[in-house]
Formats: sequence, structure tokens, C-alpha cells
Amino acid sequence: MITRARTGFLLFSMIAGTAVLLNACSGAVPPHATAPANFRVELETSRGPIEIEVIRAEAPIGADRFYNLVKSGYFQGASFFRVVPGFVVQFGLAADPAVTKAWKKSIADDPVRTANRRGTLAFATTPSPNSRTTQLFINLGDNRKLDQMGFAPFGRIVRGMDTVDRLYAEYGESPDQDLIEAQGNAYLTKDFPLLDYIKTARIVP
Repeated sequence: MITRARTGFLLFSMIAGTAVLLNACSGAVPPHATAPANFRVELETSRGPIEIEVIRAEAPIGADRFYNLVKSGYFQGASFFRVVPGFVVQFGLAADPAVTKAWKKSIADDPVRTANRRGTLAFATTPSPNSRTTQLFINLGDNRKLDQMGFAPFGRIVRGMDTVDRLYAEYGESPDQDLIEAQGNAYLTKDFPLLDYIKTARIVP
């Protein structure tokens, strides 16, 4: 199942980490700002570019959370910590654990209007209702079995799926989500140094 832990690759400088934290919590972009009806996000990753198209009507609550996370700088330095070939790539725990903590506020569930097909993007969740926070996954295969479990895609990869397919996968599901949440990149850089990560994430015209 695609879950986030209930309790929970560059090692950025203290200055960079502080900048992300201040940006994430500064209020420059309201945490609950409404996203545009359609927008695109470009991820510049250690493996290459990935572009995501979001159609808000497909899952508006998830789309709004993703929009605000991107605008805040939340994803800078965040790793793709779970890569299961043929299934999913999971990410969304910040490089700085203080940033993860600041954003660990659940959002309500969206009804599933779009199937979990290859290349779609959805929020991870626990088995409890309305428990989505910041973790997301990209479907690597046709995962329509996830539809009945309540995973609501809100976006899709429109460029760079080849990049997604090449993300480092040898660690599989070994990284501990609780430890990522508690220690951020300090833990991942030490124990899983080959993980691919997001250099920047930005809204594109």
C-alpha cells in the first residue's frame, strides 16, 4: 500500500536550509491558497527534468496543497526515497525536518475522479480518512487497483517520464520514513547517499 509513516541528495548548507524553512513558513504564499484551474510544475532533479501538469478539477484539495508546497520551496533538496520499479516512486519529506514538521497538517480527502495510471501523481495517505499531508507518489505502472482505496490523482507527468524511470531504485523500500521525518537529509545522505533528489521545483507558465 502507498502509505506515509504514521509518526513520522545533497546535504544543504545551514543557510540554504534556513532559507527554505523561512520561505515555507513566512506566509508569502498562504498555506491554503487556491491553485489555478490548470498549472504546470517543473522539477529539476539530480537525474534530469520532470514536468507535471495539474488539473485542479480532478482533485482540488490535493492540487491546492501541491501548489502551495511548490510555491513555498518545500521540495528543494527532497529525495525520492521509495522507488519500487513497476509500481511507484514516492517523495515529499523535506530535506529539513523542521520544514516537514511545519507542513504536517492533514488535508481532507478528494473523491477519485481520475484513474491511477502510469505517470499520474497522487498524495500518499494512511488507512485513516483525511490523513494526506505532504507525501506523494508517481505511478510507474497501471495501478488502477489504488482507485478503490481512495488515492486521488491530481496531476500527470507530461515531460520527463524517462527521468522518472531512471531514478535510483536499488535501495527499494529500505529508507525509514520515520527517520527521514525526524532527521531529514542528515539521515539520507549518511545511509542512502545514491538517492536521487529534487534540486528545484517551480510553477511554469
